[in-house]
Amino acid sequence: MPVCLVQEIMRACAFVAAMSAEGPDVSGFASRVRSGSWVEKWPDEKGELVASTVQGEIWTEAIQAAIDQHRAVYLPKRDKPYYIDAPIVLRSGCRLVADPEAEIRLRPGSNRCMVRNEHIVDGHSGPVEPDANADEDLQIVGGIWTTLATTDQESNGNANGWALPGGPFCAHGTILLSNVRRVVVRDVTIRQCRPHGIQISNASHFLVENIRFDRHHRDGVHINGPASFGHVRNVRVVRGVMGDDLIALNAWDWYHTVVSFGPIHHVLVEDVVGQAPSEPKAPSEIRLLGGTKRYADGRTVDCDIHDCVLRNIEGIRTFKAYDQPNLECGRDKDFADPIGNIKNVQIENVRFAADHGAAPFQIAHNVDGLTIRDVRLGFEPKDGFALVEIGPLSMTFKANPADPATWVEVFSPDKDCTVRNFELTQVQTPTKPADPKHLIRLIQQKINPDYPNTTPRGGVGRGILLSE
Repeated sequence: MPVCLVQEIMRACAFVAAMSAEGPDVSGFASRVRSGSWVEKWPDEKGELVASTVQGEIWTEAIQAAIDQHRAVYLPKRDKPYYIDAPIVLRSGCRLVADPEAEIRLRPGSNRCMVRNEHIVDGHSGPVEPDANADEDLQIVGGIWTTLATTDQESNGNANGWALPGGPFCAHGTILLSNVRRVVVRDVTIRQCRPHGIQISNASHFLVENIRFDRHHRDGVHINGPASFGHVRNVRVVRGVMGDDLIALNAWDWYHTVVSFGPIHHVLVEDVVGQAPSEPKAPSEIRLLGGTKRYADGRTVDCDIHDCVLRNIEGIRTFKAYDQPNLECGRDKDFADPIGNIKNVQIENVRFAADHGAAPFQIAHNVDGLTIRDVRLGFEPKDGFALVEIGPLSMTFKANPADPATWVEVFSPDKDCTVRNFELTQVQTPTKPADPKHLIRLIQQKINPDYPNTTPRGGVGRGILLSE
């Protein structure tokens, strides 16, 4: 099954070999460049923010003019960055190609995504229709892309990845592609961005490869549903620490950061390195988030994750497949009901360098068909170590540590999770093979009678593993 599935996905993405990457030099459109002045905040050698006035060039209209006239543009390397103050919009058949060392910066205060496709469809009022005037045959190649999130706290006025000023699409991407078919994003560096690095949704037949993250402050490659026949490969952290998940397959998601909802299937993720060489103790995470989307008119969409393969992965702390309501907008206002389903998913050839205290695989979805195999541990497991935990989690978020009335539950500790057709094989420690039967823990939540004096609150949900 897995070999056939991988071959099926790769055949579906083979279109990339025939796609050209040529385009006219943007320098030929320099007459469309505007001059401007603005303030940028950067840390000094002591880490303290310093505000500096910048006299720069705005290349938004020049780049857009080349694309509008030729459906292609090339950005050569230059001593200065290319500043833009609005997203570059790609229509069907468009190519945006940059030298790998050409830096494209979002002007402070723009608060937009940097690249988007033309026909984004808002999926908040109901399910999106596949192939509804989709943008096709798009390429984004090369470049160093930054929204100028120069520290963990400083975004230079670019905190969101909106497609339009102030919405209406609840997008959150630096490179934002939604309602697209046959798309390539390759050889891209995402540097110091606050929105997700690459956000793709309502998509099919897409290739994301050779992506580098440099001190990035949010999710890296973030896939939302519906999405199918995608290949994500050679993704790595090259400097700093990821602000959130390096890879996210979020079929269901928090409504204020996503364009659409729906199933994710036939996606291959491979050759992932989740920590920079300079940060050996700071691995990243991979998320699989399913659920059921309920719309205001009562309609629902099953946002399952099925028929996917994740392989050849290292530098990851946790594979997270747990339910997580929307804490930012109110967990009672935006939550999956019922929780998500995972079907026919395989994870293989994974290396964990160190024991970070939590189970590397956390499963709090309903599952029918999950294989985890060829796992190598760079440490000798201690007594009680669990490689896989099955069942709901409980954690308390303390908005105001001094006021328990403001505390909320992060997860869904009252919901049962049932796992069927689960296989864990080929687990190797530095000295010997490990017995998989001893590496699985079932979670049985209990109400904490001492809450809020001690946390978390706990619950009544449990993990159920069925052998059929």
